[in-house]
Amino acid sequence: MFWNEIRYLNKYIIAWIAILSVAVLLLKLLLPRLKAIVDLRAPIFLLSTLIIGPGIVVNMILKDNIGRPRPRNIEEFGGSFPFIGVWETSPHCGANCSFVSGEASVALWITALAFLLPKAWRLPVAGLTLTAGLVFSINRVAFGGHFLSDTLLSWGITFLVIWLMYSLLYRHTPRWAQPDVLDNAFTSAGLWLQQRVWDVSTLGTRQLRSFSQKFR
Repeated sequence: MFWNEIRYLNKYIIAWIAILSVAVLLLKLLLPRLKAIVDLRAPIFLLSTLIIGPGIVVNMILKDNIGRPRPRNIEEFGGSFPFIGVWETSPHCGANCSFVSGEASVALWITALAFLLPKAWRLPVAGLTLTAGLVFSINRVAFGGHFLSDTLLSWGITFLVIWLMYSLLYRHTPRWAQPDVLDNAFTSAGLWLQQRVWDVSTLGTRQLRSFSQKFR
């Protein structure tokens, strides 16, 4: 029960981070003339690392295509499948397989928050999130959900995605990702969206009036 509560808490935290990130971007689009409440690189960084790391690379590419059976399903631990090594493809698992660990990936992904905090807070928050992710990942290994290699490689892949995106957006920021440029781009997109909505509503009103006049 305790581990299930941690599992749900982990998913709850991730869901709220994603929701708040999307809300920041939508708020800027809906109120384009107002300056964004935060540097828009922050929600883009969080969403892109979540989608690319745990989403695409870990779950869509590796987890559903490598086919490595979970430890509890192999012959050595009472299962019916043979042991499959790291990076070896296998037909014994079609989906939600052992390699790599999706839950370890999202547990490590939460450390992305530390990259966005002031320097004084980065190390404590990184230590806290890494410790929580380590405890959660060890639990998955202990109960036969993953091999240790599944967890370690999942962490490595996720951290690499986080580091590359942070380097792109914050260390070697291209022109399109400059804070002012991003803010202006979302302002333009929001104004364009408002105009399109106005045009559609105006056209709809005209059509409705034209239709109603037929019954006079």
